[in-house]
Amino acid sequence: MAHTLRIASRRSQLAMVQTHWVRDALAKAHAGMHISIEAMATQGDKILDVALAKIGDKGLFTKELEAQMLVDQADIAVHSLKDLPTNLPEGLMLGCITEREDPADALVVHAKHRDKTLATLPAGAVVGTSSLRRLAQLRHHFPQLNFKDVRGNVITRLEKLDAGAYDCLILAAAGLGRLGLADRIHELIDPSISLHAVGQGALGIECRANDALVLEQIKVLEHIPTARRCLAERAFLRQLEGGCQVPIGVNSCFAEANDAGELILTGMVASLDGVRLIRDQVRGPQEDPEAIGMALAHRLRDQGAGDILEEIFATVRPEA
Repeated sequence: MAHTLRIASRRSQLAMVQTHWVRDALAKAHAGMHISIEAMATQGDKILDVALAKIGDKGLFTKELEAQMLVDQADIAVHSLKDLPTNLPEGLMLGCITEREDPADALVVHAKHRDKTLATLPAGAVVGTSSLRRLAQLRHHFPQLNFKDVRGNVITRLEKLDAGAYDCLILAAAGLGRLGLADRIHELIDPSISLHAVGQGALGIECRANDALVLEQIKVLEHIPTARRCLAERAFLRQLEGGCQVPIGVNSCFAEANDAGELILTGMVASLDGVRLIRDQVRGPQEDPEAIGMALAHRLRDQGAGDILEEIFATVRPEA
């Protein structure tokens, strides 16, 4: 009997590109399956005149999609994994993590700065970013630059850049690539400067925890090396009790070629002004990625990361 799979998705251009990729891959893997897409705007899509950190981040881009699954109006939801909180609502689970695109942050410049790099931008150049993680790290390395919040989807942000509102933007390389805008990437920012967001570059497919059939169907898209890296990153973030809008960055890789050997996880916590930045690394067997993430979180806490995060929560926490 033909089975219908219902996908909940944000309606932004990038979200739809990602959701269509998942739909097409599942249709190819499961002949005869009918797949429908329900696109909607989330809270994060609707509130564009306030910095993300000021409106809270617990499910900012996911709550509405999760509600559709909980009331049986959708079977799965497709997320940019970096937007998916590490603690999910009861009854839901992260069922699948797809193969990761390049997780690096990317510099996109106004035409007048085509001969510049991040390191050679003039003092006072206006850098657009809505990420406290990017903000803190770049302030740490480039205190001479001027940072300004930027909201809206990728296309809207690029339009603001090209109109002269900013000298450059910092965006995810993966998102630009998926939108066919890789040619706008002026420079990939080295991990020594900016560790990426937890889960950046990967898609997370969320489903109901008790839906064994759907879980089996979406598992065909699971990429085990990516999943192990991202599970370590998410355990690190969860243990620090951080959300999407805190200055926590990561980088993960395997010690040997072809995704072999130990999993190496680097993590960072920084103050909003970029003055204090704590960074360390843990490695261990890739078969137990969450233990690696938890160990790194404990190591950073021992070095003062908890105090930094408490100060940040007190600063950016939305009013009740």
